[in-house]
Parts: sequence; C-alpha cells; structure tokens
Amino acid sequence: MGCASSKGISGDDDPKFRRPKASRRRMFSSSRREAVGEVDADARLGRDRSSAGWLISNSQKSSATASPPLVGDSKHEWVGHPRRITVDARSNVLQAGSVVVNVEALEEENMVISRISNGFNFEHVAAGWPSWLTAVAGDAVKGWLPRRADSFENFTKIGQGTYSSVYKARDLETGKLVALKKVRFDNTDPDSVRFMAREIYILRRLDHPNVVKLEALVTSKMSCDLYLVFEYMEHDISGLVATSCVKFTEPQVKCYMQQLLCGLDHCHSHGVLHRDIKGSNLLIDDNGILKIADFGLATFYNPDQKQELTNRVVTLWYRPPELLLGATEYGVAVDMWSTGCIIAELLAGRPIMPGKTEVEQLHKIFKLCGSPTEEFWKTSKLPHATSFKPQQPFPRCVRETFKDFPSSALALVDRLLSIDPVIRGTAASALCSEFFTIKPFACDPSRLPKYPPSKEYDAKLRNEKARRQSKSYQI
Repeated sequence: MGCASSKGISGDDDPKFRRPKASRRRMFSSSRREAVGEVDADARLGRDRSSAGWLISNSQKSSATASPPLVGDSKHEWVGHPRRITVDARSNVLQAGSVVVNVEALEEENMVISRISNGFNFEHVAAGWPSWLTAVAGDAVKGWLPRRADSFENFTKIGQGTYSSVYKARDLETGKLVALKKVRFDNTDPDSVRFMAREIYILRRLDHPNVVKLEALVTSKMSCDLYLVFEYMEHDISGLVATSCVKFTEPQVKCYMQQLLCGLDHCHSHGVLHRDIKGSNLLIDDNGILKIADFGLATFYNPDQKQELTNRVVTLWYRPPELLLGATEYGVAVDMWSTGCIIAELLAGRPIMPGKTEVEQLHKIFKLCGSPTEEFWKTSKLPHATSFKPQQPFPRCVRETFKDFPSSALALVDRLLSIDPVIRGTAASALCSEFFTIKPFACDPSRLPKYPPSKEYDAKLRNEKARRQSKSYQI
C-alpha cells in the first residue's frame, strides 16, 4: 500500500533551497509576507519527538504554559498535551519543540496562518502530517501535531470492526492506558480519507462526559496508517450483557441509560447523528461512567433542512424499520430506536431482535412492534415498502412481550420502539419520562458494581474457544 505524494511541497530541487542536510531550512512565500519554518531532521521525516504544542498570541507573556482551546474555538492554535512554549522577546521568535516560527510573520488576527501559494499549509509542513491526509482533509487535523507510534507500548487487540481495529496500549509520555483505534485503508484514495476525516471533525466538535474524547492522532509523513487515541475504558455494555454472572438492577439500568441519553442529547444538540448505537459502542469505566464511542458512521445533520442520507447505517439488530425500508431522510429518531433496543436488552438480559438478514430483521420488528397500517403502505414513498409488506398484518405486542419490565420502563420502551419515527421523541424528552423521575431512582455511577474487564470482543473469543473445545470433545 503506497502513500500519495504531493508535488511542490519540497523545494529541494531548487538551488536556492539547498542547504546542508543537518540544518536545511524551507522558506514559503504567502501572498502577504514571508513565513520561515525551520524543521529538524526528525520532524522532516515525521519523527517529531514532541507530542503536541500550542501557538500562543503575541499579546501573551513571553513564557507561558498554554492550555487547550474549547471545542469549536475559532482561534487558530496548535493543540494537544500541555507543554511550555517560550517566546524570545529579543528575536521575536516563538519556539515549540523542534519548530521555530517567526512571530512577526504570524501577527494576523487570531494567529491565522495563511495558505501557502503552492496549496500546502506551513503548519502541516512543520507538524509532520502525511500528504495523503492534508491534501484531502487538512482541516480535520488543523491545529494538531501528530504523535509517534513508538510513544506507545504493549499493544493488545481488544476490538475489531468493519473499518478499524482497536488496541489497548500504554502511553509512554503519561503512563496511562489508552485505546488506539487503527483506521484501515485499502488505499489512501480521497474518498476513504474523507470518510475517516468526518469522524475526526465530529469528535473535535463534541465535548461531554458521556462521549469519548479524541485525545491525539498517531501517524507520520512516511506512514499510511492512522490511529485515533482515546482514554481506555474497561468494559462495554455488550460484554457485560454476555457475562452470565452480570444481572442489572433497575437503578443500575437507569444509571447507564441516563448517561446514554445525556450523551445523545449533546450529540443531537450539536447537529450530530451517531447512527450506530449498540452495546459494544457504549463503553464503561471502573468508575461507572458510560461514554458513547465509535463515531465512524456518524454524520452532521440539520433538523431544519431536508438532506439525503444513506440508509446503510446502524448495526442490523438495532436498525429502525424506516432504514430497512429504504428511507434517506431521517433524524434523531434512528438513534432513539436503537436506544429503545438497548434499554430492553439490559432489562431482558439479551438482545431483543437478533435478525440474521434484513428481511428477517424487518419480520422480527413487525412481529414485536406491529406492522404499519394499510394507509401507510398506500401512501409510503419508501423505496422498499412494497417489497417488504407482510402478507397479513401483525398486531403490536411490545407490552405483552415485556410484561415483566417495570411499568415506567415498559412505557418508555414502548414509545421508543414505535414504528412511526415521530412518536419516539428525543433524548431530552426521554430523560423527562417517568422511568427516570420515580423511585427507584438511578444509582450514582460510583455505586455501580466493579466488574472484571469485559468487552464484546472478549465474549466472542470466549465463545469461539468454547466451540473449538466442544468440537474436539466430539471427535
């Protein structure tokens, strides 16, 4: 797998740029003024030993410890782990690790670095991002410096998805355990890079205790790999549900679901649809905090505008009927359906609609939630409506199927599993339901049981091992 290279980035072929290799300087002319960037040999090869740093304003003190801007901050800064940045008042040069920047060339308001005439950002040259990434999605990493893969150790695979693998590792700079999501590229074609970059954009927009936070990115100029770095979480909902000794009480279910809905409300209020809410994407740490993870299928949306979206999203067991019927215009209701499936799963102790195919999944939905009315089939403009219409209508039996659920929980599940997306409501309205406002109340996260590390991936490995052992006994 090769990396795309950008022409015109290096001036090495021009005699005026030739310098001794140990101290080579690169000069770039913008339309307004000249910015001079001096990068050491390691940084030129994408081996910058510093993990991150920030540019600071001229008006700040000569020596200061920078702090990261808020998500969505319009100021143009380099963000990452806190570190000391020094401005030499005599030479008016700002020093940050291996990068030296002429401050006079960066006096523009909010420290905005103008785009270089050859189309390549000076900040990206200095930072060491690969050209295949910056050429297509430079704004996604704007203001960040890449980490090196060898600044982590003890990689252990803990998850496997369609587009990525997840590893547990130790951050050598902080000593903390982290989760690294390795994004797989069949090649570095622009469409694949844009797809990946959208997840980074979304994660940088969100900032909530119940949403995973993107802490860093790992790559280099010479690499075709990209890792997203997150804090390590010991469990996921699917792994706990699959553990035979784990039985959730009503206050525990309320605690987890309250956190899920708070995180979803934050996403939706910031114009983000997750589109893959399921147990393995709901991570839990040893303090009982739940965080929504894996925004690989997430997208931006505007509730006030019609926009065509793909219906090939949401894992099958948690996919709402409108997507199975081919809907391309939808909103927060798709995440609310998945949430209803999760609440019922925690109370029942098992997935409630485990279909193997789209046809079987829709059949399970109609058997449980009832098939749409005849009027729906006549007026529906959904592409697959006629193909999936059952020969005879199914009555709704959610309340009968889950009659052992607490009444307040049953009422919420019944609403969230409505065939009509409008009836499902929002995350904010679900948080106001009786399920959360009457006793027994949600327990505090700190009062949740301490479980051995358990993830869906671990459960799959255990099940596979058991199957192999069973076959060996039969032989």
